[in-house]
Amino acid sequence: MPKLEIILASTRPGRVGLPVAKWTESAAIEHGGFDVELVDLAEVNLPFFNEPKHPRLGQYEHQHTKDWSAKVAEADAFVFVMPEYNYGYNAELKNALDYLHNEWIYKAVGLVSYGGVAAGTRAAQQIKQVVTTLRMTPVFDAVSIPFVNQFLNEAGEFVPNDIVENAAKTMFDELVRVTASLAPLRSGD
Repeated sequence: MPKLEIILASTRPGRVGLPVAKWTESAAIEHGGFDVELVDLAEVNLPFFNEPKHPRLGQYEHQHTKDWSAKVAEADAFVFVMPEYNYGYNAELKNALDYLHNEWIYKAVGLVSYGGVAAGTRAAQQIKQVVTTLRMTPVFDAVSIPFVNQFLNEAGEFVPNDIVENAAKTMFDELVRVTASLAPLRSGD
């Protein structure tokens, strides 16, 4: 079964991204198309990009980069659970992407964005320019969560409505198809 890493992009204290990411992980496991792992950028804790050589060379000097490289390399596909900050994606996600190059190539990526009225869609559109430059394939189907706080219950858990649940299922279905289609490119066949 292909491996899906759900990358939680927000690192700030009190973030709403954590319950959204935990729900995304549960939805992916329930879908059954992937071996699923949640990766929290707050726990990865990458410093601002500090490798002296271009990531394309894969000649990493720092252990945090070697660890991040191994984590990303083991995945076949990703879902980014991402907030929208000031009409864009957050710096921690961009930093995590910039650390590596070859590890991202020919992998599918789904987007779960959240925010206010725009549901994080502006950030999602912007990140597509970055991931396609890394030869990743963003799937068309996405989960866009407007006014995200309305979906949090009293315990702080994310409780989606039918629209959000159906969007997730559709996104995971497409991720399975695209991941399978990209497999020969990842293997060099």
